[in-house]
Amino acid sequence: MIDLILNYLQTSNILTISVLMLLSIYFILIFWVFIYKIISLNSSITTEKNNLDSLLLGESKISDLNIIPNTISSNPITKELLEVSEISLVREASSGLSILSIVSSTAPFIGLFGTVVGILESFAAFSTTSKVSFSVIAPVISEALVATAAGIFVAIFAYSFHQLILRKVYTLNTYLKSQINIIISRV
Repeated sequence: MIDLILNYLQTSNILTISVLMLLSIYFILIFWVFIYKIISLNSSITTEKNNLDSLLLGESKISDLNIIPNTISSNPITKELLEVSEISLVREASSGLSILSIVSSTAPFIGLFGTVVGILESFAAFSTTSKVSFSVIAPVISEALVATAAGIFVAIFAYSFHQLILRKVYTLNTYLKSQINIIISRV
């Protein structure tokens, strides 16, 4: 398998290798964003769930770990300040989603670009020969299609990670809204 990959890279042109390198950077980037965001969101969701449970049990003191009062600690608690705090927290929690969205929408096109260039170069090389058969063209085109496959592969992960993080942000927002409603009802 490694020999096949090394052979492919040795026979590929600089543009195809560049496309695969860019897609590799995309792949590393989306995994880094996903791991970072999922860990921080899971921590925030756990904290806010526990704080909501405390509020539902009727505790009057809001936990120091609660991120809503910590964002407005210097002001008296009002509905408007709580809503602004919620918006700010959701915006912060959803950072990184745009990167995943951009990667999921551009990666297939980057891969397709590499494929088109690879096919164009192979046709240019075939123009010097008088007789070309399918058995000569098929391997070259299949090698060119690797870039498209790589682009789609990266896009699948980016889109899946985008949806998973979006769902976590929604869950966090639900806990925040519930806490705000309870806090407002007590003020």
